[in-house]
Amino acid sequence: MRALDGDPIEFFSADIDPHAPGLFLVDPAHRLLLPRGDDPGFADTVLEICRERGVDVVVPTVDSELSPLAESREQFEAAGVSVLVAPIRALRCCLDKWALMQVADGSVPIPRSAPLDDDFDPVAFDLPVLVKPRVGSGSRGVRRVDSWEALGSVRDRSLLVQEHLPGPEYSLDVLASSAVDVRAVVPRERLRVDSGIAITSRTVHDDELEGMGARAAEAAGITGVANVQVMRDAAGTPRLIEINPRFPGTMPLTVASGVNMPRLALGELLGDPIPDGPLGFGEVAMTRVFEDVPVDVEELAALEATAGAVAVPS
Repeated sequence: MRALDGDPIEFFSADIDPHAPGLFLVDPAHRLLLPRGDDPGFADTVLEICRERGVDVVVPTVDSELSPLAESREQFEAAGVSVLVAPIRALRCCLDKWALMQVADGSVPIPRSAPLDDDFDPVAFDLPVLVKPRVGSGSRGVRRVDSWEALGSVRDRSLLVQEHLPGPEYSLDVLASSAVDVRAVVPRERLRVDSGIAITSRTVHDDELEGMGARAAEAAGITGVANVQVMRDAAGTPRLIEINPRFPGTMPLTVASGVNMPRLALGELLGDPIPDGPLGFGEVAMTRVFEDVPVDVEELAALEATAGAVAVPS
């Protein structure tokens, strides 16, 4: 929203939680409550709201919302609504970390990886390793394993085993055209992380990282804006960890560095092509602070009253 400040845009903010801070970035008439992204009626509900409110563009920012909206893209377009989301084939690749490793292997360096299924062979891995859900975000469910005894007899194909990478972590913000042509890659070093969220970061010029971000995004079929996460191994080689096919939380830093990805991606969606890349950026740092937003108790009560009555089309 800050990236588009000054543009003649009417913003609505939507969430499943009546207490979500993002709802209070807009006035009460523009606050919306939705069902969960994994609710079977989620996309239909969003489309109905767009028709009722005259919404032209939907920008999903939560993983569970991406696939339902991408799968319903034609229905939205038929109603005159654009959805800023990558193609469903790219989402299926990125939202499953094992699928991503298979697709990216050969295009960029990846960590040694394998599903924790009945065929898993620990001999192929040096300890420690990381065990993580194949589908998930925000470091939820990720744990370090220092001995195979700690895993016991657990065999679960929904889990992925990866070699431990001890080096620094980078987030590479990527902007790609609708033709999967990467126009900008802005690497960010994550200096302080809390619960998977970057608190302090800085942009860095690094040809190796920029090239890797572009190749990873193109291999996955990314369009619009995505976030490629990498870590360096013991030898200093950056290896792909995951791709978040949506706006990252630290996008304001990339905008401050000189590449306004939200404006450029939205512009292309509405018919204004992204300039030919590569788009340059500057080195700048950012830290996050909390900000208090006083809210009228009646406004909060109105949202709470609505929370239990979110209509889902049958």
